[in-house]
Amino acid sequence: MTEEARGRSAEINRTTGETDIKVSLAIDGSGDVSIVTGVPFMDHMLTLFGVHGFFNLTISAKGDTEVDYHHTVEDVGICLGRALASALGDKGGIRRYGMSYVPMDETLVRAVVDISNRPVLHYLAPVPDQKVGTFDTNLAKEFMRAFSQHGGLTLHIDLIHGENSHHIIEAVFKALGRAINDATTRISDTTAALSSKGCL
Repeated sequence: MTEEARGRSAEINRTTGETDIKVSLAIDGSGDVSIVTGVPFMDHMLTLFGVHGFFNLTISAKGDTEVDYHHTVEDVGICLGRALASALGDKGGIRRYGMSYVPMDETLVRAVVDISNRPVLHYLAPVPDQKVGTFDTNLAKEFMRAFSQHGGLTLHIDLIHGENSHHIIEAVFKALGRAINDATTRISDTTAALSSKGCL
């Protein structure tokens, strides 16, 4: 894997026997996204994450989708998490905590994040269907697990209410983008990490 960071942006390249992934992330963006993963539903969700988080995000992934989508979805989560961590560096001067409630028709989802270097995922957003199109809906949680682990995030995602599987997962990704945007916002007049320990 190769990694390059410049300012509040980063590029991650990761090649394994199962996937070949390139991620470019600029935190201080405008929602300019280009996503091609070979998993169409995931392309849609990651586009929502970038647009609603105001990130510039480019992802190109090739994976063993003839087996299933698991390796591709998980490895994209790994790479996006590493890109976020790399772009933030020592995490100095950011709000650190972020929260968002996002409605999607009958659905309401809450995402809360602490960019803490202590990766923990709480994910309670059950969906009624095992599939949305060809996408296995349980892979949404697998993506979040990889993203939080490699991004160093304490991440809590909860479905407040909802019935439609597509709406639920869509609200999850929109809320995630908004919460990460909130947490990465710069604090005026400080470059230190927001921690009583002096570092994260």
